[in-house]
Amino acid sequence: MRIGVYPGTFDPITLGHMDIIRRGARLVDKLIIGVATNPSKSPMFTLDERVGHVRRETAEIGNVEVVSFDALLMHFAEQQKASVIVRGLRAVADFEYEFQMAGMNQQLNDQIETVFLMADVALQPIASRLVKEIASYGGTIDKFVSPAIAREVGARVSGKSRS
Repeated sequence: MRIGVYPGTFDPITLGHMDIIRRGARLVDKLIIGVATNPSKSPMFTLDERVGHVRRETAEIGNVEVVSFDALLMHFAEQQKASVIVRGLRAVADFEYEFQMAGMNQQLNDQIETVFLMADVALQPIASRLVKEIASYGGTIDKFVSPAIAREVGARVSGKSRS
């Protein structure tokens, strides 16, 4: 069984993430979405909320499992018995960072391959950071996230849903 891991903070999960998840799930028998703690990013949603969001958004994809993790990515991938790490690329800046990370990960475990998927052209500009910024200034984020996520982000920025 070929197992892949798609790691990220998913704060919030965007249509770009969903594109990579759907396409990545077709490449492996099982795709594990690793929702990272990553406190350095000052997430809008708690880890449990983000895991719940990703589970809800991916519920229709049969070979996807959602797991939180707080470890080195390669250690997490080894624990999951993954042979592939799936990463999405939007722009040249993503490539430079991801290329360096893939090289470091290969030094840690050369049995786990990193596979890069280019984001759909229509979804390339989407970044969770920008979605949160647009929402915080009262902008519409409906083009970037599902309706359910748009409501939750809107509620969070308006202060109606505090953790």
